[in-house]
Amino acid sequence: MQTLSINFTQFFEQFPIVFSSLNDGFVQTLKLFFITLVGALPLGLLIAFGTTSKFKPLSAVMKVIVWIVRGTPLMIQLLIIFYFPGLVFGNNIWGGGETGRFWAACVAFVFNYSCYFSEIYRGGIQSIPFGQHEAGLVLGLSSSQIFFKVKLKQMIKRILPPISNEIITLVKDTSLARIIALQEVIWAGQSFMKGSNGIAGQIWPLFFTGVYYLVFSGILTLLFGYLEKRLSYFKV
Repeated sequence: MQTLSINFTQFFEQFPIVFSSLNDGFVQTLKLFFITLVGALPLGLLIAFGTTSKFKPLSAVMKVIVWIVRGTPLMIQLLIIFYFPGLVFGNNIWGGGETGRFWAACVAFVFNYSCYFSEIYRGGIQSIPFGQHEAGLVLGLSSSQIFFKVKLKQMIKRILPPISNEIITLVKDTSLARIIALQEVIWAGQSFMKGSNGIAGQIWPLFFTGVYYLVFSGILTLLFGYLEKRLSYFKV
């Protein structure tokens, strides 16, 4: 009983320190998550236009790039993007600080997820019957008007479930950034096992990092469920 009391006392003394450190790490995780979405969603659409282009050399090149990115682990891509300039060209464009590691991770995540999003966009675009495009041309609409006024809502309805799944996967994939020593939430939790802020040999902070992911994923799941209901009026 005395040992248990000491452990609980130690826990309550350490918790504010751990909580503050985990919050700092989670802020880094959130920044990486949102920058990836802001960059990858539009870039993925451009890549999808490239892979579906009627200009064969362009579509071939884009398809090869997508194949390479989707066929190799994100962890390898992180390591290559961060270390390649310095080791091969002797010019570490990212620098050695936390800011450089963060932006290297952002580039790797945006590039990786844009390729995955592009395949979802491509499937959504190609799922719309071509007869709608022909009908739009008959009515005097341009190709861009047909896309934005006729196809877009149908495409959004079709791609929302796979896009939401990829976005929730992104929440967990942000933890891979620790491979280049980016101090995200899991890095913060694990640091208390090795020694941080006067605390060492403690594994319970690592379990608390899972709570951050569960809550964030739960919020996103509710949000995407709401969006699907909002689009339910639009039957496809």
